[in-house]
Amino acid sequence: MLFYPQERIGLFIDGSNLYAAAKALNFDIDYKRLLELFAAKGHLIRAFYYTALIEDQEYSPIRPLIDWLDYNGYTMVTKPTKEFTDAFGQRKIKGNMDIELAIDVMEMAEHLDHVVLFSGDGDFRRLVDAIQRRGVRVTIVSTIRSKPPMVADELRRQADNFVELLDLQPSIQRNLPGREERTHANTPASPSGSMLESV
Repeated sequence: MLFYPQERIGLFIDGSNLYAAAKALNFDIDYKRLLELFAAKGHLIRAFYYTALIEDQEYSPIRPLIDWLDYNGYTMVTKPTKEFTDAFGQRKIKGNMDIELAIDVMEMAEHLDHVVLFSGDGDFRRLVDAIQRRGVRVTIVSTIRSKPPMVADELRRQADNFVELLDLQPSIQRNLPGREERTHANTPASPSGSMLESV
């Protein structure tokens, strides 16, 4: 990863996208280690985490993670999901956070030298282009090693740097004592690890 010690860095994490990428690569993220990794790269200004919540559930499996992140250095951006019925009569849940993320990136751009975007969503290509024209460097963190790849080719081409999520695994993976490898299938819910994303 190409970072400079004096750089002002902002992390913008598309929660459901990062969760899906890590799940596809079969490891759990330790968000404390992730924050420490990037704080050591430069001057970390802020780390945003975006996720939608199903509000009418008595218990949301992602709630402990959100609470933990909120108390441990992350700025949480959440909103309730919307339920709708599609043309085939199927119940669907929508919880897209792209607009919230894009607005925050644009507002923070003047205070940052380097934006690290944890998403592979091709819709962010224009956002990346816009802040690059303001002199901000952009690193995309996602994966091309999943099947299919989780990052859109146009987003990867637009970014100044692309970081393969699998390459970060040794630095950000959550391990329990005595266990080197963990999978989502046998990982209990824990505030310091990853949770099932609702959306």
